[in-house]
Amino acid sequence: MLNKKTVDDLKNLKGQKVLVRCDFNVPLKDGVIQNYNRIDGAIPTIKKLLDGGAKVILCSHLGKPKGEPLPEMSLAPVAPALSERLGVQVKFVSDPKVTGEETRKLASELKDGEVLLLENTRYRAEETKYGKDDAAVEYAKELAALCDNNIFVNDAFGTAHRAHCSNVGVTKFCKENVVGYLMEKEIKFLGEAVENPVRPFVAILGGAKVSDKINVINNLLDKVDTLIIGGGMAYTFLKAKGEEIGNSLCEEDKLDYALEMINKAKEKGVNLLLPVDHVEGKEFSNDTESKVVDTIDAGWSGFDIGPKTVENYKKALEGAKTVVWNGPMGVFEFEKFAEGTLEICRAVADLKDATTVIGGGDSVNAVKRLGFADKMTHISTGGGASLEFLEGKELPGVAAADNK
Repeated sequence: MLNKKTVDDLKNLKGQKVLVRCDFNVPLKDGVIQNYNRIDGAIPTIKKLLDGGAKVILCSHLGKPKGEPLPEMSLAPVAPALSERLGVQVKFVSDPKVTGEETRKLASELKDGEVLLLENTRYRAEETKYGKDDAAVEYAKELAALCDNNIFVNDAFGTAHRAHCSNVGVTKFCKENVVGYLMEKEIKFLGEAVENPVRPFVAILGGAKVSDKINVINNLLDKVDTLIIGGGMAYTFLKAKGEEIGNSLCEEDKLDYALEMINKAKEKGVNLLLPVDHVEGKEFSNDTESKVVDTIDAGWSGFDIGPKTVENYKKALEGAKTVVWNGPMGVFEFEKFAEGTLEICRAVADLKDATTVIGGGDSVNAVKRLGFADKMTHISTGGGASLEFLEGKELPGVAAADNK
């Protein structure tokens, strides 16, 4: 998975037409972009192609229009944002068919160093049905034809775990298929962290449900030295051990699995850490009554790890050389229950000479909101994709690129 051709392997770009799959799935409010991170992340790859004299065609999805050309999910606002950052006017056509006549005309007339942004690829229902019907194959062909079946660059890690027309289908019809700088970085940091870590290797898993991370836990127990568990999922593990958890989140159908993982950790010699105290609350709200306890009281729920647990987890992180973190330690969106996540965040950020990889939507949001983003080695752009990577799965969007 790690040995893929990248944009740096492309030769003689001048005059070449290149189709680039980006991740412009940006948050919009009344047609205004709320966060430019994903657009900024795509710029280095696009600039590399433009500097080489290529004719660049960009494509992406935005939201889930489910095959309907919904105006509120148009990529139109992205074009001026790109123009500003690239110093080149990015052409855009409001095309409900994505690959319609006007789009094809613009693509055919592109000059060296010019950029065309396509409309939301999911305006066509076929986009998400690649491998399931013939219409999807035709759509993939139409997308590839825009760049004269020439070069395809996939720089959208966020959709790498999906086999869609615009990230996997097009590779069947393009001569060269490579990954962009963003994808290369994701593969490097996530891949090396899991497959070839500098030890001690510590993984921190949080979030609400064990079921979301079943395969991740199983896969990481074969690789890590220490596995730290927090968040709502910890209560399923604690109940499996026979502890009282009150009204805390618990997946009854995963108790046997949790016990199995506890035993697997023992067999493998992995240090599996669970909370030893908690910040409990009466109700799911920032205003609820709360207190620190060793055991959850009846009628109460655990909403964050307690101070003793924080100290245990920080001690376990001391000297770590590789850290992968996916999922917050508590209900961090409520200030009252954000302390555990904040403290662990700080401990990871303060590590010296360590590779620290943050994967998954909520943990990324936590790190950014708490102000530690610039202290982490790598922050993954793909929630679902990074989880599947940590599970050890092959990602279709990565597998489709040419090997070196």
